Amino acid sequence: MTASPDIERIRTFVAVRRAARPARRAAFSLALPLVAFLLIAFVAPILYLLVTAVDNPETKTVLPQTLTALESWDGASTPEEAVFAALAADLKIAQENSTAALVGKRLNYEISGMRSKVLAASRMVAGMDAGPYREAFLDQSDLWAAPETWAVIQRNGASLTPYYLLTAVDLKQSPTGGLERVQPDQAIFLTILGRTLLVAGMVTAFTLILGYPVAYVLTIAPKTIAAVMMLMVLLPLWTSLLVRTTAWVVLLQSDGVINSILMTLHLTAEKVQLIFTRVGTVTAMTHIQLPFTILPIYSVMRSIQPTQLRAARSLGAGPTSAFWRIYAPQTLPGVVAGCLMTFILSLGYYITPALVGGPQDQMVSNFISTYINRDLNWGLAAALGVVLLIVTLAIYGLFLRLVGADKIKLG
Repeated sequence: MTASPDIERIRTFVAVRRAARPARRAAFSLALPLVAFLLIAFVAPILYLLVTAVDNPETKTVLPQTLTALESWDGASTPEEAVFAALAADLKIAQENSTAALVGKRLNYEISGMRSKVLAASRMVAGMDAGPYREAFLDQSDLWAAPETWAVIQRNGASLTPYYLLTAVDLKQSPTGGLERVQPDQAIFLTILGRTLLVAGMVTAFTLILGYPVAYVLTIAPKTIAAVMMLMVLLPLWTSLLVRTTAWVVLLQSDGVINSILMTLHLTAEKVQLIFTRVGTVTAMTHIQLPFTILPIYSVMRSIQPTQLRAARSLGAGPTSAFWRIYAPQTLPGVVAGCLMTFILSLGYYITPALVGGPQDQMVSNFISTYINRDLNWGLAAALGVVLLIVTLAIYGLFLRLVGADKIKLG
């Protein structure tokens, strides 16, 4: 009995798949080290960043009895003696284990002065053999009488918290659990994020304006000249970012090379403030990012046949019309790739704004570094990192939607 054509096709497909298994296994084995490296060096840190941005272990670990006692609290008045007794018991243990500062620091993020009050209270109860504790706490500070203080303690009994992420976008939880804006003098993070996007956008625009003509000249110049030009484009990539930034510090400072040239040529009557300004920051970042914009554009331009422009000219188009209507649209994949790479890299700049920029030029990465190295506030640092990651992914998605994934080419 002869098998139907459909069955034969299925058998052929299965046989081909079975025959390809060894090749697929070999390919997977070769790619496995790279996959493992990406998981360890890229995926795992991002997952840790996401967890740290919402992790909230301090209050739950240090004040377990207090949180249990607060389950019967009405949420509107000063708690009764049982809650204060539970807090005293927790703080005695915290004093012995040296963890009172840990919970005090966490509560201090939301209630100013709470760290010192918690430390003082832990020392106070360590010298008390028995209650009543309520009066002792109320005499020690008015913060213990405020229902808002206990609402914050109760809210932080959860293992996860939205506090850091909300703070990173200038929001906070109200005593009733709703969302509200922080005080105007504390609303800094959206301004910092906007500044970061502005600086990255300016750098991207300037690198495109300067890099596009350079990439075009590289494609039409004689080979010898093009080789020298390409060497000059690639040379910054062989130099440390710190060295390049330090060089700009030397060039931009008040007694630097640029000011000396300006005054020698009598272009300025006095020294111009270039260092620690937005101009200096954008200038240094533009120089550093130029190769990342030029190379993708140059790669695409090389694939465009020059005969197309000659054909357009022979059909009556002027040089400008032929360039913008025939040549420029074909370079769009390189332009998009170069601008996208420059913009995303500029969002995470730290060294250049720190050395060349002033206080009003510091970007999100500078504040992340401050919260990690100086304030030891890993939660807020991770939250700022998450916000920057979300913004980066949103911008990348917007590029894909407007331009299309097939139009983005790095080479």
